[in-house]
Amino acid sequence: MKILIVGATGTLGRQIVRRALDEGYEVRCLVRSFQRAAFLREWGVELVRGDLVKPETLIKPLEGVEAVIDAATARPTERAEAVDWQGQVNLIKATQVAGIKRFIFISILDAEKFPHVPLMEIKRCTEKYLAESGLEYTILRPCGFLQGLIGQYAIPTLEKQAIWVMGEAGPIAYMDTQDIAKFAVKALSLPATINRSFPLAGPRAWGAYEILRLCERKSGQTARVSRISMGLLKQIRRVAQFFQWGWNFADRLAFIEVVAGSQPIDAPMEEVYQVFEIDPNEITTLEDYMQEYFSRIMKKLKELEFDSDKANRKKLPF
Repeated sequence: MKILIVGATGTLGRQIVRRALDEGYEVRCLVRSFQRAAFLREWGVELVRGDLVKPETLIKPLEGVEAVIDAATARPTERAEAVDWQGQVNLIKATQVAGIKRFIFISILDAEKFPHVPLMEIKRCTEKYLAESGLEYTILRPCGFLQGLIGQYAIPTLEKQAIWVMGEAGPIAYMDTQDIAKFAVKALSLPATINRSFPLAGPRAWGAYEILRLCERKSGQTARVSRISMGLLKQIRRVAQFFQWGWNFADRLAFIEVVAGSQPIDAPMEEVYQVFEIDPNEITTLEDYMQEYFSRIMKKLKELEFDSDKANRKKLPF
């Protein structure tokens, strides 16, 4: 089966590509830049240039394709309305015209609960539009990515930089993007997933301070923690909304309010594992993910320290 993957250069998209290739699918990727996607071509992927906001560029990428996996989302410098709404509508319409039935869409958990947050409302509307399109859809709704915790917690802990924490933030059940990719690719071959939405939550929800303590244990370092209140965050967002240059910034602050809220971001997964025929014991835990990361980094640091000592010894006159 030939499939088109959209958003293939992103954190999740590249894992979906890798998984699909491993499962024997013929993969084509819609990309805006061949240079940025060069690594995908090295994997054996067919690259086709296109842009979601330019519907005329979507015709060729969909030719000969039997299914679409859509993991696209706007970059930090882009307005969500362009890519995450109009771009998705363009892609769904083009898929219909091409006569392709199967469509896998990556959304966000609980999007319908936050109509005041632009990205969440856009995801909800896209889910609704897709459900009414007549396509055989599957919607996957992850809580968050384990990969995002490296830049947020692990690296600042190692570099002794300040880590900003919302004191009242609820726990989040993060999942490894490699595991999310398993569900996305598995949906292609499971009729039981057609015209259904599924939450994707990790083995358990973690609070910010629990993640900090875990990073400290794995790294042997003490984290520098700085707290920011939800009230201050909302005040900054309200000010940013008054200026056109601040609209994108304000939208993203609104999304931060979701992940920093007091309610847990989690979901039951028993039925999901059954439908997708995936063993929950195969899902990566946060402990194992951080252990692997810090073990690799600490080993590299020791190697660099050894090389540095060796070079310094060569400079000695005796």
